Amino acid sequence: MSSELSGLTLMALLLAVSLLAHEPWRWVGMFLGRNLDMNGELFGWVKSVSTALVAALVMRLMVFPAGALAGVSLYLRVAAMLVGLAVFLFAGRRISTGVGAAALCLVAGQLLTG
Repeated sequence: MSSELSGLTLMALLLAVSLLAHEPWRWVGMFLGRNLDMNGELFGWVKSVSTALVAALVMRLMVFPAGALAGVSLYLRVAAMLVGLAVFLFAGRRISTGVGAAALCLVAGQLLTG
């Protein structure tokens, strides 16, 4: 019984510490960002930088794969990326459909090639 109590106490303590470390920054961000123009230059720059970072991450995973992706051939990784890009563009620029199509292509290609 005492180990359950100490486990619950530890869980409550970790929850409280994580909330105290995280939540004030969310409120500060909300307070500071309430008057920002969503169509302004700042948000355009942020969107450009985040898009560039995602593109760089995708290329890094393609060229230098890690984990289970390292066992997949480069040709299959490139084909899955191209399929995902095509589905993204032709399905109304919906990220979820592009990512889903790329993942499906990757899994299907790996199952077919062994």
